[in-house]
Amino acid sequence: MAVRDWRRINEGLVKRGEILLDLRILDRWKVELERMNAGKEGGRYVYPEIFIRLLGYMRLLFHLPYRQTEGFLKALRRFDSRIQVPDYSTIDRRVNRLDIKLDEKGYGDDIVLAVDASGIKVSNRGEWIRHIWKIRRGYLKIHIAVDVKQKKILALKVTDEKTGDGRMLKPLVDEALKKGKVTKTIGDGAYDTKRNFRYLTAKGIEPVIKVRKNTSSRAGGCMPRKLAAQEYLKDPEAWKRSHDYGQRWMVETVFSSFKRTFGEYVSAKTIQNMVQEMMIKASLYNILIGSTTTP
Repeated sequence: MAVRDWRRINEGLVKRGEILLDLRILDRWKVELERMNAGKEGGRYVYPEIFIRLLGYMRLLFHLPYRQTEGFLKALRRFDSRIQVPDYSTIDRRVNRLDIKLDEKGYGDDIVLAVDASGIKVSNRGEWIRHIWKIRRGYLKIHIAVDVKQKKILALKVTDEKTGDGRMLKPLVDEALKKGKVTKTIGDGAYDTKRNFRYLTAKGIEPVIKVRKNTSSRAGGCMPRKLAAQEYLKDPEAWKRSHDYGQRWMVETVFSSFKRTFGEYVSAKTIQNMVQEMMIKASLYNILIGSTTTP
């Protein structure tokens, strides 16, 4: 059993604060603006993207509405006069136009993915009203693929609540393949479809998908699924041990940590901004995990 380096973990947790309020970006302010405005037609950028990205991270981690984010910056300017304060509408507009991508490098050629989905409420406002009056508000469905070794989110997709988990395996894996070579993908029974078995096998990826208990072991045009079903039905526990199915718990851990950090809701109003909010949260989550991961 691996021994955790608690000293390193504690130092990483402290470092999170430094990451979120790294004012060294002020030293790069002019250089970044010159780069962004080079050859630009129309109005010039006044605030560099690295600054806007910092505001996007900060407001979501501390659960600050846009107006309070503007107020926070005004208070912070008392300690550093170099800080320029955009109004809340500018912060809103620029944050929702950021080009957010999850980590592209550093995953190697032996990526083990765990995939899963979870619901996110569209707002936390008026929850008691919905509870008392039985008004159903609905929710988003967040689908993620997690690198079980580095505990980071490699791919994220947002759909409505009616979209089945199994349909999103291919888009998640396609996105993860941009980061490196995926050798195994682990999923629960929601991903048990012939289409998913065929897709993963064609990509040279081992499908570790838990088949349903009442499933048929006939091929039905998909030999990889037939072999998996036969092995699982013969001895489910032996199948789990043989294929390290227990690694799937990592994606559940990520969802749990993600919701504890950012809450179980999105504050954005439009679907485009909801997707952007989730992407920013996932990007920040990877940064925070990177600061505390032990080798």
